[in-house]
Amino acid sequence: MGKYFGTDGFRGEANVNLTVEHAFKVGRFLGWYYGRNPKGEKCRVVIGKDTRRSSYMFEYSLVAGLTASGADVYLLHVTPTPSVSHVIRTEDFDCGIMISASHNPYYDNGIKVMNGNGEKLEESVIKEIEKYLDGEMEEIPLAKREEIGKTQDFSAGRNRYIGYLISIATRSFKGKKVGLDCANGSASTIAKSVFDALGADTYVINSEPNGLNINKDCGSTHIEHLQAYVKEHGLDVGFAYDGDADRCLAVDENGNVVDGDLILYVCGKYMKEQGMLRNNKIVTTVMSNLGLYKALDKVGIEYDKTAVGDKYVYENMVQTGNVLGGEQSGHIIFSKYATTGDGILTSLKIMEVMLEKKQSLGKLVSEVTILPQLLKNVRVADKAAALGDPDVQKAAADVEKALGNDGRLLLRESGTEPLIRVMVEAETQELCEKYVGQVIDTLIAKGHAV
Repeated sequence: MGKYFGTDGFRGEANVNLTVEHAFKVGRFLGWYYGRNPKGEKCRVVIGKDTRRSSYMFEYSLVAGLTASGADVYLLHVTPTPSVSHVIRTEDFDCGIMISASHNPYYDNGIKVMNGNGEKLEESVIKEIEKYLDGEMEEIPLAKREEIGKTQDFSAGRNRYIGYLISIATRSFKGKKVGLDCANGSASTIAKSVFDALGADTYVINSEPNGLNINKDCGSTHIEHLQAYVKEHGLDVGFAYDGDADRCLAVDENGNVVDGDLILYVCGKYMKEQGMLRNNKIVTTVMSNLGLYKALDKVGIEYDKTAVGDKYVYENMVQTGNVLGGEQSGHIIFSKYATTGDGILTSLKIMEVMLEKKQSLGKLVSEVTILPQLLKNVRVADKAAALGDPDVQKAAADVEKALGNDGRLLLRESGTEPLIRVMVEAETQELCEKYVGQVIDTLIAKGHAV
């Protein structure tokens, strides 16, 4: 991770540690960097955004920087992150930008940059952007006269993405009652249209964004509301997205949460049965539950483990040819269709399994016994100092020793926020609480928590 860019772009509180000046300079760099081609063709950049109030501010700043460097800019407006990736790949753009802080509260925002393949930007380019942000590069020349870039509406690209999603479905959803929680975010512009077109009886909540309510008590980070809604209305299934719709969690017909681990199992087993699971392997992260691995062992599916972050999952998939991977949080990548997590696509693939196997989601996930797991976040002043503290390390070692082979501790820093994440899996929820508390108490006692 760099000084500004974490595992999922440049993220921070709007006008505090992510400013319009930052956005302008990122635009200036990208317009110049991708505009240096031997054919002398103008750089073409596509931009999408989520529903935060500050997303408009950053959109205009990025556009100003890009066009000042000679790039032509195409605006998708409010749209999911995976749609930006799709449009880059299918419409021959040099790069793309998504303005979003994903699941964070409305006052945060972020700049996610993707290369010409629709993949997250290479670390080598990120380092160059950071040098420019810190004034460690010569000033980039301004475009002049006819070389100045232009901006145009490209909502047609978003509509083509909707068509692409609809084309992926293998069966009609007619007769299925489906609930969608759009988190008052990007999914609000697309999800219902897709499910309606496929014939579902679609029930939608949290699809009235006002710039301040994205992720607020809704979506995949507050899935309890969708759980209650599915049960109250007798729905067959529910899907909850995050602010930029690149992740999806599900709710079965009984109101139970189906997280990313369970989604990987359901889809991975089905793909194996269909002969579509290349290498007979799925890609997980170190956050995946031990119960997932035990269930995969029973059905003869192998797995890789990466660092947390769909960026690392996708890197593994590129290197190995694996076609399914993801995170417990709901970032699921189907590499045949996308280069990033895609919440709505994930919903469609879950529906495919339910329809083709003629089983409810509750029945499909019943083969997996998930170990109790507790994750708590501690806001700290210095992530490296907190993790490097000998007393914190000893507290972690003591917990690992106590758990033995019946559980595990994962202590790591967030890639996008000033947080230390403390996660414990154990045989009971009480043990999880006990051991997470021991580590957090040490972080507090040593003065790391703020």
